[in-house]
Amino acid sequence: MTSGFVEVADRVHVLTEPLLRVNVTLVVGDHEALLVDTLSSAAQATELAAAVRVVTDRPLTLVNTHHHYDHCFGNAVLAGDPPRPVYAHELAAAALREQPERLRREAYEEVRDEHPALAAELADTPLLAPTHPVLTETALDLGGRRVLLRHPGRGHTDADLVVHVPDADVLVAGDLVEQSGPPAFEDSYPLQWPDAVADLLRLTTPGTVVVPGHGDPVDVEFVRAQHGALAKLAWLIRAGHTGSAPPERIAAEAPFGARAALIAARRGYRELDGTA
Repeated sequence: MTSGFVEVADRVHVLTEPLLRVNVTLVVGDHEALLVDTLSSAAQATELAAAVRVVTDRPLTLVNTHHHYDHCFGNAVLAGDPPRPVYAHELAAAALREQPERLRREAYEEVRDEHPALAAELADTPLLAPTHPVLTETALDLGGRRVLLRHPGRGHTDADLVVHVPDADVLVAGDLVEQSGPPAFEDSYPLQWPDAVADLLRLTTPGTVVVPGHGDPVDVEFVRAQHGALAKLAWLIRAGHTGSAPPERIAAEAPFGARAALIAARRGYRELDGTA
């Protein structure tokens, strides 16, 4: 990892990990700092810790936007010993606490062909489950700076959190918003995802900087456009299911490209069948 943090608003800094273009956000208050997401492995997290200390020496509180490996497998390194608080949605916390080996195995299988070196790191990375579960909403005081953690509903996963920094007009959206590629639908709820993005949009102003899970920070118009595409996809899935169309037909007409849309259509059909 070669990049460092870039300040995108007052005392809000973003680091983009170059391999998967994962974003980590550092919010600095008068007494504490908040680190949103912790990357994929102990090795990446060790470099991330050094990058954090270039910006601030404040004690860290951690947040995981969800439980996918590239956003939380660095928890153990960043939390330290004894561990600092780690916040996540209660379902993400439960997954990391109760099924760490499943999460590690799935992550290894996902990256081993394209990124074998990262896969080897994943296999040896200790996992730390979040210590502070969030159900719907939690406010944190970093010292002169209030930050809101909110679960906007099911979308990318069943356990997404967004992080709102109102005094800097920044919203950290996790993988509910994507810039460097299409949304990832493998664990998603595509029929509910538009409502989740609509919920997070209510936290924005025309000037809000939105930090996506991967890629460059975006403006609110980008998020509105992605919301429109997600809503169109959800409509196509519902119509296709009503008409007993195969998911492949939905994918051919849907936004985000055939591969991503096919995964979304299959997930959406499972939602409608009550099996998701």
